[in-house]
Amino acid sequence: MASYRVPLLVWQDAQGGYTATPVELYLGELGMAGFAEKQSSAIKQVQSYLTWYLRELPGSIPDFQNAQLTRIRVQIRPEYRTDQRVYPCRERIEIPVPCVLGRQRSGLLLCSMPTLQRLFHYFDEQELRKLVAETVRRELAGCSPQELAQFLSPQSLQLEHVSVRAPEISSRTDEDTQYPALLRVAQAIGKPDFRKRFGHVWKREQEVRDLAHRLGSEKANVLLVGRRGSGKTSVLVHAARMLERDRSKTEDGERSARFRFWQTSAGRLVAGMKYLGQWEERCEQIISELSSIDGVLCLDSLMELTQIGGAGAGGSLAAFFSSYLRDGQLKMVAEATPEELEASRRLLPGFVELFQVLRLDDLAEMDMRATLRLAVDARARDTKVEVEEFVADRLFQLFRRFMPYRPLPGGAIGFLKNLFDRARNERRAKLSMAEALTQFKRETGLPESFLRDDRALDVQALENEFSQQVIGQPDACRVMADVIARFKTGLNDSRRPLATLLSCGPTGVGKTQLAKTVSEYLFGHGEMTERLVRLDMSEYSSPFAAERLVSKSDGSPSDIVSRVRQQPFCVVLLDEIEKAATAVYDVLLGVLDEGRLTDRFGRTTTFCNSILIMTSNLGASSGGSIGLRPQSGHRYEGEVRQFFRPEFFNRLDQLVTFHPLPKEACLAIIQKELKEVGQREGFRKLGLRLQFADSVVEHLLQIGFHPQFGARPLQRAIEESVVARLAHFIVNHPDLRNATVRIELDRFFNTLVHR
Repeated sequence: MASYRVPLLVWQDAQGGYTATPVELYLGELGMAGFAEKQSSAIKQVQSYLTWYLRELPGSIPDFQNAQLTRIRVQIRPEYRTDQRVYPCRERIEIPVPCVLGRQRSGLLLCSMPTLQRLFHYFDEQELRKLVAETVRRELAGCSPQELAQFLSPQSLQLEHVSVRAPEISSRTDEDTQYPALLRVAQAIGKPDFRKRFGHVWKREQEVRDLAHRLGSEKANVLLVGRRGSGKTSVLVHAARMLERDRSKTEDGERSARFRFWQTSAGRLVAGMKYLGQWEERCEQIISELSSIDGVLCLDSLMELTQIGGAGAGGSLAAFFSSYLRDGQLKMVAEATPEELEASRRLLPGFVELFQVLRLDDLAEMDMRATLRLAVDARARDTKVEVEEFVADRLFQLFRRFMPYRPLPGGAIGFLKNLFDRARNERRAKLSMAEALTQFKRETGLPESFLRDDRALDVQALENEFSQQVIGQPDACRVMADVIARFKTGLNDSRRPLATLLSCGPTGVGKTQLAKTVSEYLFGHGEMTERLVRLDMSEYSSPFAAERLVSKSDGSPSDIVSRVRQQPFCVVLLDEIEKAATAVYDVLLGVLDEGRLTDRFGRTTTFCNSILIMTSNLGASSGGSIGLRPQSGHRYEGEVRQFFRPEFFNRLDQLVTFHPLPKEACLAIIQKELKEVGQREGFRKLGLRLQFADSVVEHLLQIGFHPQFGARPLQRAIEESVVARLAHFIVNHPDLRNATVRIELDRFFNTLVHR
């Protein structure tokens, strides 16, 4: 094994999280990053990835030496674009671009800009600033001020190095000389270290025989089509094993059979290819090597073939391989979901027709249960870990109940594998039901009472709990309690989001606060406590907003899609929905109706475990928000019906009305906020207890509530009028400890009394 020193760029964002990313190209691109709350954890994530990368792609050596970090300032003129014209801003924004400079072993100079995901060679140091400026302006052309803000200088920025161990390149074998191109980008399915990752394929024996027949007797190209987790790769591995056994009986030795099927991905096929024609040359060499052994190329994603390679599907890997597949010079097996299959047909007509389609339908419930039990028994034998009775059945119920969109038993088997591995690593002899439930709670964030049928839900107590957090809105709290009660009892429609609600009412009366409260109660019990995905829909009012809601300009998933895919158990809050473009409502129709959002590449994001809350000021009175008589819900419904098309309105579960806050509610909100101020760390550390006179509360009511903005100015009023003055008071009394501080109104807090 050889050890390599790899440079990383590490920075801290405004929320305190750390991002670490290599400054070199890996898998053909920059942008792979680790993210964690601690810097060391983010670096370890990247180190683990690099270790895997150098092991899986022998011959790929880190080649960025003498790394030095510098910042080059580039001035950018922001602009706003519409479908008709461009509106440039008068002022320029100066972007301090982090650049890592170094050189390769050959002596060529390198400049890496990880935050922009760009790396280039340069030859004259005097021209470097000009090259950086040209690259930055080209990459950020057309950005608005809001879009440029993400490229401003992070809180901290530093260059780190990690040591990565990888196999020596010099240790060559016969395989290296016979399959050099394949070994660089693919793995032989026949190798034991690859096959041991896949267990037995229960209840899929017919599909295995069918695939083996098509590949062996018919010499066909095959598409394996099924939902994620349906076992496509496992079926392929076992069909390959069946053909290898038959071939090894008739040919001289097993070696040629073992190296017939090669598994790879579109990304690996173009890894490290920087110049025009490089990946085409590599693919031609791969086809040549496969032809010499009657080999089969196996791709884990059909969709990626149509996306990667050149500009658009016409220049992609799929277009390149089409002629070879048509002429029989290449045999291929690819995997796809049903949505990806249809998207591939649209993107590159005629390509899918070069394959036979073998569909893997979902198993019957009886077969799912039996498969899961067999998988548990097999894993228990391999790990020597005993399993408590009925764990498999209980997990089947949990996945069927809370994750109906995930095909069983694949998702549950992966979950169980992690449980067994953890038990073995912790040297525990038994896997209990309690541990399985704890891990499920950790991943989903659901409270344990939802995972146990013997725990009842007190709806009235829940409604009261919400009312303590969202003061003055009993009707809205009752609606949310009912939503959670339906979810707890399993009476919600599993093919739709848990709820699709439109909250209407004046500004600053608790619409956002209720969404936060529900998010924390329902999903705040796992490893990820932040389960509120919030979008300001006023930012999606442009003509291309609908496309931006689904994916970014480069085709990668949008922010909301990434968040929901990462954690589908969440509350999605769409603020001021009436300000979005009309096309955005068309995109949301599928989310409201079926809980699904599909992009143009056939990638589907599921919202069936999300609560979708939209807020709107439609129907709110132009008058005050405090102390007014509540408006009728019919007034809001009339405004909403008039604004939205019937097909959109009819997909809403309920219209939630928020009323203007009466004075009693405003006073209760102030007392709640002041109580939270008294619990801050600085007061706890000094042992200080705060008391507020009634006159103080009345004064904050006058300055902290606004007829137009409701309770929104309250936080600012408390910080300026109370917290700032308390800070001065504590600084002027450094010996103050373990005392009660009473705040009274005396010429606007000129006097603070303590005892």
